[in-house]
Amino acid sequence: MADAYEFWRKPEADEIYMVVGWRQWADAGSLSSGLPQYLIQQTSARKIGQIRPDGFYIFQVPGLHDLMRPVVRFSHGFPESLQTQQNEFYYTGDAERGLVIFIGDEPHMDVERYIQSLLDAARVLGVKRIIGVGGVYGELPYNKERTVTCNYSMPALKRELDNLAVIYSDYHGGASIGSFLCHRANERDMEYVGLYGFVPAYEFSMETPGVGSVRIENDYRAWLGILRRINFMLKLHLPLADLEGKSQRLMGVIQAKMEEMEADHPELGVRDYFDRLEKEFHEVEFNPLDDVWEENLRRLLNRMDDVNLDPPDDPAPPDDPPNA
Repeated sequence: MADAYEFWRKPEADEIYMVVGWRQWADAGSLSSGLPQYLIQQTSARKIGQIRPDGFYIFQVPGLHDLMRPVVRFSHGFPESLQTQQNEFYYTGDAERGLVIFIGDEPHMDVERYIQSLLDAARVLGVKRIIGVGGVYGELPYNKERTVTCNYSMPALKRELDNLAVIYSDYHGGASIGSFLCHRANERDMEYVGLYGFVPAYEFSMETPGVGSVRIENDYRAWLGILRRINFMLKLHLPLADLEGKSQRLMGVIQAKMEEMEADHPELGVRDYFDRLEKEFHEVEFNPLDDVWEENLRRLLNRMDDVNLDPPDDPAPPDDPPNA
């Protein structure tokens, strides 16, 4: 059977890593779909390949036609475009470190072949480690650091992951595409780390009909927390300044929304609700500065070891000048 993946460019670097995400079930805060796309734009990554959609998607299910069918556009009877599922590889980096960014549509069927194709593609590219990203909605304060849970494919990875301020997953239930990938990577002795951010979501409809729920569709604060960990773990230099600004502005927008709800629906007790959430919430902050200082100091000492700091021997006295 022909490979499901294809590349028209094979990048080369001393170390290559891969970040993977999907338009999928575990996509709270658009962590799995929006974050990889954001990375592609911020790094000007170039498309280098794809997994072909053949055999991975259902054309239609009665009653769910619009959710599964490809989208076609006609103009005066002529087909202008056909939008099908996409599974694309992008690349950015230099001669020392490279990053493959994969963004895809979660398959409807034949997940085994899909995952094996993704792992085969990673092997062909020489990928050292795969990082999967996803999001889960939860009831937590919007103004605190996002909790990040983690799974991993190889026991040897845990010691390194202990430095990332993560909570190791004890989840038991229906598998996400990332969890499936984690298990299959283990079987093939390939490094995989899954990082899942918890994204704030609040349900007020039980208290006041018509108010509904509040969810963060693009949780830039969660994106930032995940990217900071990826930067530290892989020793990358992915740009964060723009995302830091987006995160700060998002907090302001949510704060204004909560104040508006408090004024319009005082019966909800919004302020008391968030005070209680903050008191009950255990914030796990990721502060890698101590480790960064330690690493930089080690590098400095190593460079000093390569330099001869001993004073030079006294130079030999010059020969006596010749007699006049």
